[in-house]
Amino acid sequence: MKRPFCIIIVFFFLPILLVAQNKIDVALQTLVSDVDMKNASISATVIDVQSGTVVASYQAHKSLVPASSMKVITTSSALAILGKDYRFKTEILYDGNITNEGVLKGNIYIKGYGDPTLGADKPEGNTPLNSLMKAFVTAIKSKGIKKIEGKIIGDASYYEYATTAPTWQWEDIGNYYGAGAGGLNINANTYELTFQQNPKKGGQPTVINVKPYIPNLVLFNEVTSGERNSGDECYIYGAPYQYTRFLRGTIPLGTGTFTVKGSIPEPAFSAASILLEALEKQGVSTSKMATTILEIKREGTYKNLPKKNIYTHLSLPLLEIINITNEESINLYCEAMLKAVGMKQKNQGTREKGIEAIQEYWSAKGLDMKGFFMEDGSGLSPRNGITSHQFATLMKLIFADKTVQADFKNSLPIAGQTGTLERMFKNSPAKGKIWAKTGSMRRIRSYTGYAKSNSGKWLSFSIIVNNYACSSSIARKKLEQFMTSLVSY
Repeated sequence: MKRPFCIIIVFFFLPILLVAQNKIDVALQTLVSDVDMKNASISATVIDVQSGTVVASYQAHKSLVPASSMKVITTSSALAILGKDYRFKTEILYDGNITNEGVLKGNIYIKGYGDPTLGADKPEGNTPLNSLMKAFVTAIKSKGIKKIEGKIIGDASYYEYATTAPTWQWEDIGNYYGAGAGGLNINANTYELTFQQNPKKGGQPTVINVKPYIPNLVLFNEVTSGERNSGDECYIYGAPYQYTRFLRGTIPLGTGTFTVKGSIPEPAFSAASILLEALEKQGVSTSKMATTILEIKREGTYKNLPKKNIYTHLSLPLLEIINITNEESINLYCEAMLKAVGMKQKNQGTREKGIEAIQEYWSAKGLDMKGFFMEDGSGLSPRNGITSHQFATLMKLIFADKTVQADFKNSLPIAGQTGTLERMFKNSPAKGKIWAKTGSMRRIRSYTGYAKSNSGKWLSFSIIVNNYACSSSIARKKLEQFMTSLVSY
């Protein structure tokens, strides 16, 4: 009697155990068999970070385009290589000499060392543009300078002059999110265009303001008015260092104003121009000539004259920049970190050397880099490629490193609470239990990060989907259902 009773007990509980163990697999199979995913490429991996066990996977080693999930590679590498207390600097310098009458017979330089936050409104607590310029001018005046006979020169030579990746798309690089990173950045390398809306559908709104003012900017306005409340469908077309911009697409019809953002063509020149304007407004006479080291070199008149420091501005600590970068998915900040890593590891502030340094760093940590294709630091390039297994393994390696684990995890958006996950998981059991970086481009969705299960176990995970057949919002909901299953482990 005892033996049959024991057998009955075992078989009674076995189905319950299988159901509990297979919820993630069931959710994954439901996703990949969905009719909207019939033509899609999918890669998914879930790993128990304590044991290293692969909990679930589907085409784990297929390289796909991750979009902004690529940022976890860049931000985690910057945190590990540069350190959370790393600060970018910017210097105000001068050459020549200052007369007893306060005349600078020489030039003023604003020299950048790659700070992507210089004059920007993020992170919170960053010195805004007007306050920054006031500090610069105050420092210049403290040297007794009342008049500048030379030029105001923007120096972006610390990094390469190629600000954008060569594989970025034409429809992106003229817009604010397509702003590339140079040695000298200003105002997040963006400007605002304010339109006076047109009340008639199909009518043309007019541009009434550009802020900050961009010298030499030429705008060809082809924007028309779309439906009311249709949102920002305006695209700005133009290349780095080129000042002609074409405005195309639509903004909502109306009678008020509407603002869109574009990428500054040449941040170093804009920084010099903004400083010149601030000097004039605060009573320092100038020759009214702003230029850049690049332009002087192009003219063939560059001389590396001895310079003296007037003022050094330091950015907020890197960790604060990483926090806002991952939370709000800021492309520029990631591109600047990539070049900072290249400078630190390879003594060259270039995109290529940053990528090389990152690949070497994680390869030495045991990450298999086969099938890993990195074109930029932000994920804006459609030629990036990575597998979900690489992403999930990277997350596991970070989790095992106590020097960066907490800081990095806490930089990621939280399900239903912060950043790009704030509007997801609102009525889900996964709310507050998933930390993940999101990625989205046309027909691309990805999520990479951590999940804390109801049993207290930590999972690292990544799911990448390319070329789904439904709308982006519907794809997001389908992926949300899969991620919700992770907390059941």
